[in-house]
Amino acid sequence: MPKNSMPKEAAYQVITDELMLDGNPRLNLASFVTTWMEPECDKLMMASINKNYVDMDEYPVTTELQNRCVNMIANLFNAPIGSGEAAVGVGTVGSSEAIMLAGLAFKRKWQQKMKSQGKPYDKPNIVTGANVQVCWEKFARYFEVELKEVKLKEGYYVMDPVKAVEMVDENTICVAAILGSTLTGEFENVKLLNELLTKKNTETGWDTPIHVDAASGGFIAPFVYPQLEWDFRLPLVKSINVSGHKYGLVYAGIGWVVWRSKEDLPDDLVFHINYLGSDQPTFTLNFSKGSSQILAQYYQLIRLGFEGYKSIMENCIGNALILKEGIEKTGRFEVLSKDVGVPLVAFALKDSTKYTVFQISDALRKFGWIVPAYTMPADAEHIAVLRVVVREDFSCSLAERLISHIQEVLKELDSLPSRIVKDSHVVAVAKEVVEENKDGEAAKMSDRKIQEKVTKQWRHYVKTKKTGVC
Repeated sequence: MPKNSMPKEAAYQVITDELMLDGNPRLNLASFVTTWMEPECDKLMMASINKNYVDMDEYPVTTELQNRCVNMIANLFNAPIGSGEAAVGVGTVGSSEAIMLAGLAFKRKWQQKMKSQGKPYDKPNIVTGANVQVCWEKFARYFEVELKEVKLKEGYYVMDPVKAVEMVDENTICVAAILGSTLTGEFENVKLLNELLTKKNTETGWDTPIHVDAASGGFIAPFVYPQLEWDFRLPLVKSINVSGHKYGLVYAGIGWVVWRSKEDLPDDLVFHINYLGSDQPTFTLNFSKGSSQILAQYYQLIRLGFEGYKSIMENCIGNALILKEGIEKTGRFEVLSKDVGVPLVAFALKDSTKYTVFQISDALRKFGWIVPAYTMPADAEHIAVLRVVVREDFSCSLAERLISHIQEVLKELDSLPSRIVKDSHVVAVAKEVVEENKDGEAAKMSDRKIQEKVTKQWRHYVKTKKTGVC
């Protein structure tokens, strides 16, 4: 901390100058988070930036607007709300907090059930796919729940419902399905999961429920794929989380979690406080938080309406298809993402023996693009991909510009001497294979083995980097 003060203009300029070295949020194609909103919404957010949402008695209108958001989102997800009833849900700082709250509700209900039956309740578990976001691992570790992951396989990068249900036992507090995988954007088959789990519950006498992590897909599926059954239309779906700051089209800092009914949220998890002026129920992990994002979400919901959200999501999907076609036309990549899902394009090199997706990612930085490269989870670690998330502010012209820059990068990497590009990691791999050849025959690796070895070396390299994207 400086010893002396400085003029406000100087402080502003010092920070502004340093921020020039940040990346451009509009070109950050790694993030699902909204990077543009209308000026009118920006004004609303600034006008409420000094309001602490938790002071509900002092800011009753803000509280009412949050409740309206919960009701609109619950209806969007087909919650069975009766006439005159209010939906059960809460605003959070993001889907991570929303998942923690939903997980705690499942754990508490399971514990209460096991206690009433006189059974042990000290070893709860949750079943997910290996493709889940890291917040699920945080929940499991922080709240002492075993995480049982369904491993992936090449060509199938989401949770297999059949394998998931096989892993369910009496101690499973819920099965978590992902509507929009972080890795490929694909929607998991929640309807099939519901059918299989219903059958197992009937056979065993259990009542294992489902939570849907719709962080990315919750504001896409209702508008673009209304016939897709993934929400509260399925009886075992008891809670759903969604990120308002992703395809809810709000700046970072807002998420939502809604429950099917009051019975699915144990009363003893809800606290009641009165030292801010009146009795106020609260179910959050934090206390104070700003009101700006809540007002921004309400603005988007009433400003756009169903028609506006539908138009924006269809446009995002259209731009993703344009990008996909351009990438496929290069002839160098295999697209792993699906057309039905979150509007993103995940693609892998068909041949990684000369250069890798990590080098392509680094080379695109010189144009300002932030395109992440990463490896798949277990058991598909040998697959390394690039991923481009298409948001509202990623236009058709930007998609075409990105394609041209990818082509330039490929041309540049092709022109480099092969030995220089392959570098020490490939040489080491070749040497290792020669040493492993017991019969002294020519050490010719299969394409798959080359891919696995090279990716393993690059994973080690990437883990040593101190900066990155989430």
